[in-house]
Parts: sequence; structure tokens; C-alpha cells
Amino acid sequence: MVERSELTNGIRVVSERMEGVPSATLGIWVENGSRDELRDQAGISHFLEHLLFKGTPTRSASQIAEEIDSVGGGINAFTGKECTCYYVRVLSEHLGMAADLLADIFTRSVFDPEEIERERGVVLQEISQGEDTPDEFIHDVFSAHYWRDHPLGSPICGTAQTVSALQRDDFTAFLAARYRPDRIVLAAAGNLHHRDLVDWAEREFGGLRGLSPAVEDRPPVTSHGLVTIDKALEQVHLCLGAPGVSHISEDRYAAHVLNTALGGGMSSRLFQEIREKRGRAYSVFSFLSCYRDTGYLGVYAGTSVEWVDEVLEIVARELRDVARNGLAPAELDRAKNQLKGGMLLGLETSDSRMTRVAKNEIYFGRHFSIDEVANRIDATTNEEVLSFAERLTASDSMALAVLGRVGTRDLGAGLLHAH
Repeated sequence: MVERSELTNGIRVVSERMEGVPSATLGIWVENGSRDELRDQAGISHFLEHLLFKGTPTRSASQIAEEIDSVGGGINAFTGKECTCYYVRVLSEHLGMAADLLADIFTRSVFDPEEIERERGVVLQEISQGEDTPDEFIHDVFSAHYWRDHPLGSPICGTAQTVSALQRDDFTAFLAARYRPDRIVLAAAGNLHHRDLVDWAEREFGGLRGLSPAVEDRPPVTSHGLVTIDKALEQVHLCLGAPGVSHISEDRYAAHVLNTALGGGMSSRLFQEIREKRGRAYSVFSFLSCYRDTGYLGVYAGTSVEWVDEVLEIVARELRDVARNGLAPAELDRAKNQLKGGMLLGLETSDSRMTRVAKNEIYFGRHFSIDEVANRIDATTNEEVLSFAERLTASDSMALAVLGRVGTRDLGAGLLHAH
């Protein structure tokens, strides 16, 4: 059962009790991500996330790690384009200790200048590592092209230039402005009691006051066409996309069904055609990137330079086919069952349940039961899938990013003008 409370200062508390599960996961979610940053702040949300683990008045960075390791738990964080989350996962008997540790780093981090400089080097290495990992870097290349001149197009880690310029005052000012009660959701799942969670929240966070200043929030304007980066790599990495759905769109179920059938597993069209039948790629898949007001459906493939055109032609053909004919009845049923099965299997752990209740609160302001979602998946019609596919293949709607030894070749004509 999912329960929800709200503190007097506006902080939202949501939890799901899981009977018979030995663990509990607690997360502090802040509705602030890289899309909320100014151009010269790019990467500050992510850098700040790192710094909250570097010491408080009563715990050093090593003591934070030792304390959670001593009970066999885990503490971590991640920054996205729209949210930042700090979380702990422990055996439920240690939840009290872990919760106090999490509250300490969130509300009392000291931002020691020496620690900032050490961690700056870590973040710069993380940026370099991403650029040296082509199957990840291609997604940043695509986003920067597709959403140019908008924060959604910027990498979450920022750039070496922006990260190098950030100083202690920038972090403390950003924290004071953005980490306010109206942006905070405390979410938990596992073998726990909601009332205990609320009591802890009142004690640790009840004194927070103030509202976050408004941030300019506009949907991005998409850019279409081709962008290439010629680089000496063994493979050519492809990422292409077309307008998809937001987190809250009524079309999200049709989009997920189509994505599953197109490239969401080993039985999907792209995996079967490109890898199994032709051996033209080891990794090929489709995916949905969804945000609060926009999104895209993307396809990734890593292939040899001599097979690039063939891979792109297959993707174009499959997109055109589903836009004209939709999915066959058996294919539609298989995609639906795969979605439902994946959802249920993915919710066996307390950390996945914690994430689900948090995102439901952030994006919808209410809880969606598993049965409600499953029923809506089952109700998705072939006509809904076909209609969404038609939008994907609309003339001049697609963008393609290519990374590898491509020279000045003209790529993607069959995709970028799919009708």
C-alpha cells in the first residue's frame, strides 16, 4: 500500500510498505536537474550531488562510507535532466541509522574547499571518460544537436570549461535557492512504516523554509537532419530519433508498446533483422527518452562502416512498415505481455519501488497502481500504435547523429525523409 503525507513546510512524503521484504530503500528527491541550469552553470547539479558525500561537521567522507558499509548497505546518488536523488538501501533493521546518515549529508554538508578541488578532478575525469566511451557519448552528441540552444541538450555533467569555473559560493547559493521544500520529495519502500518515516522527516526537514525561485521553463524546439563527428573508431555509432512523448502524455502507452516491438528486446524487429538475420550489429535497440513536457523515441546501433547504410535502410523500412500497417495481432500481444512482465519483474526490489512512487508523485501527483498500468497497457489498440508511428515518420521529423570513420558521406536519406 502506498501512503502519502505532506509536512507543514510543503515537503511531500510517500512510501510503499512491502511485506516480507528484508530491505528498505529511502530516497531524497529534488526536482532539479541539468535542464534547470543556466548556461554558465552547466554541470552544477551533478557536481553538487558529488559534494554532498564529502563530509559534514560530524562525519568525514571516509566515515560516511564506513558507516554504511558496516551494515552491508549502500548509499549513492544520481543526477538526471529533471531530478536529483540521494538514496540509501539497507536491511530494514538499519533504516533508522541510514536515514539519519542521509539527512546529515543532505542538510549539513560543509563543502570544504580542499574536498571541492579534489572532487573537481573526479568530475573532470568523468567527463573525459564519457567522451572516451562512444556508445554513451553518441547520445550526448544527439541531444546537443536535437535540442540545441536548450538545457535539455547539454550533458548532465556539464563541460570541462563550466565545471572548472564553479566555486564554493556557487554551490552554496545554488543549494540555498533550489533545495527548498517545494522541490523535495522523500520517498521510501520496503519493510517500513509510513508513520515512522513522517516522524523522521518532521524532525530532520521540518525546519526547512522558503520557496525556490521560478526557473525559465520552456519546451525545447527540436532540430532535425544529420550531424556527424568523424573519429577514428573501430565501429560507427548511430543514434537517431523523432518526436516522442512526455512523461504525462496520454500517448505514452502506445509509445511504450511500439518501442518494445520495434527495438525493446531480443524478439523485436530491429534486433531480429539487424543482428540475428544479418549480423550487422552486436548492439541495436530502441528507447524512449521522456521528460515533463517533451521526449523522443530513439534508435541506437553500433556497426561497421561498410554496413552503416544497410542498417539505416532497415530502420527506415521498419518504421515505415509500422506507420502504414501497425503491428500484427501476435506482435501486439507479445509487446504488451513483455511490457507487463518487465514491469512486474522490475518491481521486485525496494529500490525500484522507491523510484516508482517518487516519480509518480513528481510527474503525476498521485499513485498509479500496478493493476491500473497493466489494464491501460492491455487496452492499447493497434490504431493508437499506428497513429504514434505515423507521427514518428512525418516528413523532416527525424534527426540522426553519427560518430566514427564516416568522412563526408551523405547518410540517412531514407530515414530523414521517411515518407
